[in-house]
Amino acid sequence: MSDSIHERPLPAHHTKHLSTLRYTFHGHTFHLNQRDDGISNGTALWLGAQILSAYLANELKASRVRMRVGEQRRPRAVELGSGIGLTSLVLCSLGYDVLATDTTHVCDSVLRHNITANLQHLPSDAGSIQVRVLDWNIHSDRWQWNDPMRITPDGNPSNESGEPEKLLGPPFDLIVSSDTLYDASLIDPFFHTMSALSAFSLLHCQTPTFMPQKPPLVLLALERRDPQLIDRALSRSPVTLTQVPTKKLRKALERAGMSWDTEVWEGVEVWRGSLKSP
Repeated sequence: MSDSIHERPLPAHHTKHLSTLRYTFHGHTFHLNQRDDGISNGTALWLGAQILSAYLANELKASRVRMRVGEQRRPRAVELGSGIGLTSLVLCSLGYDVLATDTTHVCDSVLRHNITANLQHLPSDAGSIQVRVLDWNIHSDRWQWNDPMRITPDGNPSNESGEPEKLLGPPFDLIVSSDTLYDASLIDPFFHTMSALSAFSLLHCQTPTFMPQKPPLVLLALERRDPQLIDRALSRSPVTLTQVPTKKLRKALERAGMSWDTEVWEGVEVWRGSLKSP
């Protein structure tokens, strides 16, 4: 069943039954496949991704992130748990080169398709997106940056190898994630992965080839379905996180044409911070 045409995005919980979403956002229309297959939460749209995308579009004005004359690269972002790809597509439309990551199942069932189908319709000055598997339970000393399909090995020899200069990797300027901390077993693997990405980014920034010289900004969107779980997760974060004021989120939603009643999204929070430089 396909989505009927909506001029403005509907809250995610109103569209779970739809297999295809026509999602209009800041002048772009994304066609996003989703699945309610009972295998993974990551194959459907969630409110956190909608709120985070609106906040990013409001905070990261396109004029501030386009590659300026003399710079060697675009700003670079990595998303943990990209799901159906909305946030990665929004960042790309703002001029970022984006590494969109998720589990093998999510990448193969919805994410790769949605990125490929929508990337070609973004303006010529948009960034790029690469999709790769990243398993948070695999230690960062086993990560591989030369495989175009996956960062974390799956135990099978890879038949593909990309050119290092064309594959996205550290340093990253921005780390984003939404709707990813919904189970206690995910908390430590998630933050270990986030810390490793921040550390890799700082390490690469010590070379003269790359800028900036500061840790990547972390933006995390959470839905407070289980307050105790969320409080526990925030207490274990290696990054000192500060909550974005609700009024800022409301303004971002309004500018994105998402004038929803506060009750619709009041459980969603956005937190931001960064690791301290050594």
